[in-house]
Amino acid sequence: MSAIVSIVPIILLFVLMLGFKMAGHKSAFITLVVTILLALFAAPAMDMVPEKFQDASIFGVVGWSFVEGVFKALFPILIIIMMALYSYNILLETKEIEVIKAQFTSISDDKGIVVLLMVWGFGGLLEGMAGFGTAVAIPAAILIGLGFKPMFSALVALIANTVAVAFGAVGVPVTTLCNEVTAGGAASAEFISQTSSFIVIQLVILFFIIPFIILMITDRKAIVKNVLLSLWTGIISFAAQYSCARFLGAETPAILGSIAAIVAIIIYAKLFVKNPKTENSEKTEKKSYTLNETFRAWSVYLFILVFILISGALCPPVNTFLKTHLVTKLTLPVIGSTVSFGWISNAGLMLFLGATIGGMVQGMSFVKLMVLLARTIVKSNKTIITIVSLIALSSVMNNSGMINAIAVGLVALTGSFYPFFAPLIGAIGTFVTGSDTSANILFGKLQANVASQLGLTPDQSTWLVASNTTGATGGKMISPQSIAIATAACDMGGKDGEILKSAIPYAALYIIISGLMVYFGLTII
Repeated sequence: MSAIVSIVPIILLFVLMLGFKMAGHKSAFITLVVTILLALFAAPAMDMVPEKFQDASIFGVVGWSFVEGVFKALFPILIIIMMALYSYNILLETKEIEVIKAQFTSISDDKGIVVLLMVWGFGGLLEGMAGFGTAVAIPAAILIGLGFKPMFSALVALIANTVAVAFGAVGVPVTTLCNEVTAGGAASAEFISQTSSFIVIQLVILFFIIPFIILMITDRKAIVKNVLLSLWTGIISFAAQYSCARFLGAETPAILGSIAAIVAIIIYAKLFVKNPKTENSEKTEKKSYTLNETFRAWSVYLFILVFILISGALCPPVNTFLKTHLVTKLTLPVIGSTVSFGWISNAGLMLFLGATIGGMVQGMSFVKLMVLLARTIVKSNKTIITIVSLIALSSVMNNSGMINAIAVGLVALTGSFYPFFAPLIGAIGTFVTGSDTSANILFGKLQANVASQLGLTPDQSTWLVASNTTGATGGKMISPQSIAIATAACDMGGKDGEILKSAIPYAALYIIISGLMVYFGLTII
């Protein structure tokens, strides 16, 4: 009964968005109100509230959980989303997007090549560097600039933003998962590498299926080309990510794997894809751009990449300095959780610096850039309401015991078949929180406890723990937060339900494949 009551907010969110076709910000706000009421009255009545909060006022727990959610939404998620949109709007304002558009189409006139290069290659690189919605917002916005329809751009960006999510934001989700299940909270490098390797293995089939789906959505007629290109891209992506995971850890698989994929797609385009001829193809020559023109057009993203790489784990001394200086920490009453924000270490600042410097290189003054930033934030008011409501909702559900009740109910229901459903738990975590990292914080220990109850070996236990992130990457596709980001990037206010409806079948397939890989792989490990 506790699990049934706890799942009401998730079902309600689906019903409002799909059944009533209600806008995302309205659906999220109504669901937040219902969740707060359930946490205040149903959770204590059914003894769902965690033991550490038993002596506290439920009104205090719920109230401060809401505050915690608001803080987490603002710092750093919304900052990163706004900066990602700001960076793209700079390109629109300076019209340098036209140069990027021309250079992408110069690689190939084949739409499938262009789309895969953008959402799987470039999107994966953004996910690996920054995460938090940048891999959806920026590729989707650029695709629209290239002439693709908003709904198509949003859908393919969401589908592509899955596999790389496990190692997004320089591997934070995996390192967080490993620390959560390790006594003392400090996982060894060997354990992180093993967990990372297992995640990539569990995702191996999806390295081929996701590119194939993206290509088929783009062009259903080119089946042979789609099969060959998805196999080629999948092999290169898998090999690069597994090698990085096995020998380097969790920080680089998404970054280096995506760069390898970009190179692989370009090679395939140059060697095997003949650009379709048009009536004027012989008369029209594609413009070539000088190195200076190319630098100017790409300066926004180049500077973002430089700042993120320098500030990230790839440059340990700088990373350590940034993370240990100018960090604001606030311990919240009653619930006792600490909300922290690094003013000089967050990805949002790196996006802001890179975009602003790039914008000045492209000819905009600092004042005009700040006006553009303000306009970007004001225009995203519905997105802000959606994100704040969803993060606050997840915080309330977690601290009132509702999320744990869902997981425990699923464990009791599935029994020995639990490994098949293990990724689903991770997917639920990401769906509710919008974050792979948060899903690992919520359910990482649960997966480890179930592994112990099932009497699994150490390697099998690691395999089951890894499945939480594997499933979480699938849940990312249909997370209301991700959809809100896509809606904002594609200027599709009120179309959240339509995007969700289009993405659900692909997310279901993704999670089922993940479950089969985990279930049958457990017998081999």
